[in-house]
Amino acid sequence: MENFKESGTYSKQAHVHLPEGTFEEEHGRDGFFGPVSHLYHKNPLTSWTKIEGELKPRSLPNIFPLSETSFEELILSNNDVSLYSVRQNSTKSYFSRNADGDELYFIHEGQFHLESVYGHLEVKKGDYLLLPRGTTYKFYIQSPLKALKIESASPFQQPHRGLLGPNALYDQTVIESPKAALGSEQDKKEYVIHIKHQQKITRVTYPFNPFDVVGWKGSVYPQKLSLYDICPIMSHRYHIPPSGHTTFVAKNFVVCSFVARPLEDSKHGVLKVPFYHANIDFDEVLFYHEGDFFSRDGIDAGALTFHPQGIHHGPHPEAYKKSVEKLFTDEFAVMIDTKNSLFQSDWFKKQENKDYFMSWS
Repeated sequence: MENFKESGTYSKQAHVHLPEGTFEEEHGRDGFFGPVSHLYHKNPLTSWTKIEGELKPRSLPNIFPLSETSFEELILSNNDVSLYSVRQNSTKSYFSRNADGDELYFIHEGQFHLESVYGHLEVKKGDYLLLPRGTTYKFYIQSPLKALKIESASPFQQPHRGLLGPNALYDQTVIESPKAALGSEQDKKEYVIHIKHQQKITRVTYPFNPFDVVGWKGSVYPQKLSLYDICPIMSHRYHIPPSGHTTFVAKNFVVCSFVARPLEDSKHGVLKVPFYHANIDFDEVLFYHEGDFFSRDGIDAGALTFHPQGIHHGPHPEAYKKSVEKLFTDEFAVMIDTKNSLFQSDWFKKQENKDYFMSWS
């Protein structure tokens, strides 16, 4: 057991019955997974009047700027993970393969037919699509695609469910994999694969469709999981931290999913909105997919927020008032927590809402 100590005025249970006139701060290690203390302040921790320097909360109003053209833009990155905004309006003429990392697409809008060496799979809005490193694939676009792409230097794994058992969060039967089938294109003279390696593209040409696999078996294959199939854990008497919503785990970062769920019961004095924290060992990125994002004002679907480790963030001032009578949240969002600091791309800096850090005032 950890060696807990205490002093002064504090709450008997974290996030529950906060002492009157106080604002709770969670000062934790290893994201929300490690040792933690709670401090009870007399003022909100985001009530700064100015911040001078680079360490501040940041946001993109929409990672899909008004444009009719297809693009793939780097948003944030470190040696473990890179985040991209992807817009694809039509089917590409070539096949793709990533030799630099595993790819996890979250489909914000659109629908496509996936063909790969493993076979065929239908993908649509709200789906996570996991493509292991080295998988050759092609998206046959049926309606324009907008996606958040998470490229990982390490494989994606499912979280350990511990006391909850193997069927918590999502049952294994909701995960779909491709059905073996030959590629649909069989009338071309040349088939070109674009292979990404060390951030450069190599083009390999074949006289036949590379999707010529008649069958497969094993534990490495593309997977699809719908955000809408995730069953969130919750408690009417305790605010579950983001770690309880972990969907994928990779080396030095996690991907969490927030979905529609009942909220805590106000009669038990539970803090319904996210508590103030600096997440001192992790950077936090949140992509807002759809719904009512009640913990913040001024955030719309398609927006992305970036909270670096070391600077506090938490609920918008109005969120406290709104949360008291609210019984249910219908928000859907994807969070990426990284152990190592993320670096902003030039594209991020151009698109950024420069005044976001003052939005709590």
